[in-house]
Amino acid sequence: MPDLRPPRPGEIEIDLPETTDAELYFIGRVRTPWKTLAECPKNTAARKGIDARLEVDARFAAGLKDLELLSHVIVLYWLDQSRRDFIVQAPSHVREPRGVFALRSPVRPNPIGLAVAEVQAIEGNTALIRNIDCVDGTPLIDIKPYFSSMDSVPNAKRP
Repeated sequence: MPDLRPPRPGEIEIDLPETTDAELYFIGRVRTPWKTLAECPKNTAARKGIDARLEVDARFAAGLKDLELLSHVIVLYWLDQSRRDFIVQAPSHVREPRGVFALRSPVRPNPIGLAVAEVQAIEGNTALIRNIDCVDGTPLIDIKPYFSSMDSVPNAKRP
């Protein structure tokens, strides 16, 4: 069930388009210890060291070949319980409302989650990982290799 909380002061809701532009194949499910949104960590620091599993559908399992050669992967997942209609949000950790594209909030037009996860092991069609922050059973979109030489920007600016 999507989060249907009322807007906070300063937040702006929009009417979403009637149709979507793309189709996705969910390649599996993310398995975590959290059963509800309220239990999920709210930031990347809070998820460190938490074990989880990426259960890949059997038809996509061959795609896990050689994943154990990597120390880290980028995991993309569909935050299916998130609202999609807020374009400006007022998170509790910032003073003023911000545009959704300046936030890591799961509430966004396309609720795609992203985590840089540590690979622990591969067992059949399952990747054992650490460091992800979603509800158990969240649909898995993709797994990509993380390369520190390309994906890390040490001097990146943030507020």
